[in-house]
Amino acid sequence: MSKLRLSLACWDYDRTRAIQDGRVQPDGIDLNFIPLRVEEIFFRQLRHREFDVAEMSLSSYVMTLSDEKPPFIAIPVFPSKFFRHGNIYINRNSGIDSPADLVGKKVGVAEFQMTAGVWQRGVLAEEYGVPVDSVTYWTGGVDQPGRIEKLPLDLPDNLSVTAIPTDRTLSDMLEKGEIDALMAAVAPSSFLRRTAESPVTRLFPDYVEVEQDYYRRTGIHHIMHTVVIRRDVYDADPWVAQSLVKAFEEAKQLVYADLVETGALKYMLPWSVAEAERTREIFGTDDFWSYGLEPNRRTLVKFLEYSKDQGLAKRHYEPEELFAPESLEAWKK
Repeated sequence: MSKLRLSLACWDYDRTRAIQDGRVQPDGIDLNFIPLRVEEIFFRQLRHREFDVAEMSLSSYVMTLSDEKPPFIAIPVFPSKFFRHGNIYINRNSGIDSPADLVGKKVGVAEFQMTAGVWQRGVLAEEYGVPVDSVTYWTGGVDQPGRIEKLPLDLPDNLSVTAIPTDRTLSDMLEKGEIDALMAAVAPSSFLRRTAESPVTRLFPDYVEVEQDYYRRTGIHHIMHTVVIRRDVYDADPWVAQSLVKAFEEAKQLVYADLVETGALKYMLPWSVAEAERTREIFGTDDFWSYGLEPNRRTLVKFLEYSKDQGLAKRHYEPEELFAPESLEAWKK
């Protein structure tokens, strides 16, 4: 019996590599795995619907749900999770000694709708007293000029979002003090090449401790990306949702074993086993990179709250509304 041939665009993660190299094959699917960097995937999928299945920005996906005919449906698989406190950068000459000092400042962000920014703005507002509308936002490429929003914005009037000139970068503007801070998903070059004289530094120098404390208090592990199926593909064969969930879960489980392998280290980090053990302790579970709805419900509820409050989601969504129903109930033997 022939298999359904589908394309999957996803970055090269340890947790998806077994699907990429064929060790794990989704039931009934002949999968063409296309490893691409995430920004290219998002652009091509949101603009041109190029792939049958694709990794997708959680924020962008939620925004597409307000379309008259939503183009995608997600499965509760989250290839990218990332605490983002450590990716807020400041110019030390801007008078910012604490997060609260961001009020009234000029803040760069590659795209207002990007998932990292949603989390960063939400956390700053809820935990540090920096209301979302208390700063002005400047959008554009971090280190490559000309970046624009992948989806059109329709934001409340109390938010000020301005595109920078197409020949400028946010990294350069931060270094020169033309903006005061930058909320990013990648470290700007002005930070990476820092010297003792460099004005660019992190808002949270001790970000690892801050993020671990945040998780202990909230139980929230920031979801960046989910996996979406193009609606026409799903409507024709709804069973692919569960088949893909099973494959992604199986591939992820293989990595857990690699992380604690002591016969020979699988990764070029001398204390990687100790870090895996510490992560299990902090999260209180062996499955610290969980998929599925229920283990991630608290995180999804908070993200959907932030998305609505920031004018991106056009109504309140329940987490169940994001995912194919078939993907929410796993078969168990």
